[in-house]
Amino acid sequence: MKLDKLDKKILSTLQENGRISNADLADLVGLSASACLRRVRTLEAEGVIEKYVALLNPKKLGKRMNVFVEISLGSQSEEALSTFEKAVDRSTEIIECHLMGGDADYILRVMADDPVDFERIHRDHLTRLPGVVRMRSSFAIRSTKQSSALPLSHG
Repeated sequence: MKLDKLDKKILSTLQENGRISNADLADLVGLSASACLRRVRTLEAEGVIEKYVALLNPKKLGKRMNVFVEISLGSQSEEALSTFEKAVDRSTEIIECHLMGGDADYILRVMADDPVDFERIHRDHLTRLPGVVRMRSSFAIRSTKQSSALPLSHG
């Protein structure tokens, strides 16, 4: 789907405030409410907008540790990768998983309350993942930038 300037402005606005009313969104992008709603519905139907979510504040929920875990598997066969990814999908403690090029096969992101909570996650979730031969964890000291917004050029 080819996006024009109005589509990109709609998407940028929705990434900042997914609860904005259609009337306010239409005013911001310079469209009638009905034309704006048609564009939003088209973006949803085309899968450009996948879903709407609430972003939670991890610190308010006690999640103060952001941990990145490098995973190396014993095999990179399609079956081994698929088995590993299915196990990751079943773990609610793993919030991101990325297949990598380079030294590690995967990088996982987990959030923990504290070191004791990470030990529990490590013991109960990470060590039970299939095919893992090496695991290395790095702890973020401080996050200096986090965004869920994808970059959209307005040109």
